[in-house]
Amino acid sequence: MSASTIGLAPDDYQALAEFRYQIRRFLQFSEHAARESGVEPRQHQALLAIRGMKPEKQPTIGEIATRLFLRHHSAVELVNRLEQGGLVVRERHSEDGRQVLVRLTPAGERVLRRLSITHREELQVTGPELARALQRLTRRNRKSEAA
Repeated sequence: MSASTIGLAPDDYQALAEFRYQIRRFLQFSEHAARESGVEPRQHQALLAIRGMKPEKQPTIGEIATRLFLRHHSAVELVNRLEQGGLVVRERHSEDGRQVLVRLTPAGERVLRRLSITHREELQVTGPELARALQRLTRRNRKSEAA
């Protein structure tokens, strides 16, 4: 079924708008929390992407760029700023010396830990509203597809 054949009711638009609002609300909180911690929001996102990377992935500039939807040169600049701030270091891969890996320093770990705790606490409060908005939206989509 294509997007042009699915009918949309006012409730569909309301559900989508509410979901987008809840996402934006959390992002606004996140950006403010990052700045209060002394880092830019994109720097916080990079720290989290590096620390939260799955074991089968390597924290290279390319992988960071992919995770943050950045161009390679933008990811390089972001890592440069994090490195200048003492939050990350670059290291050569132990097996493949051509690869440069990025890892958090103890200072980067501290900043990320504080922000992660703050974010988890916020999600305990606002997460249910976000989940309800998503459920309402997906429930409406299932009903539309069944019709």
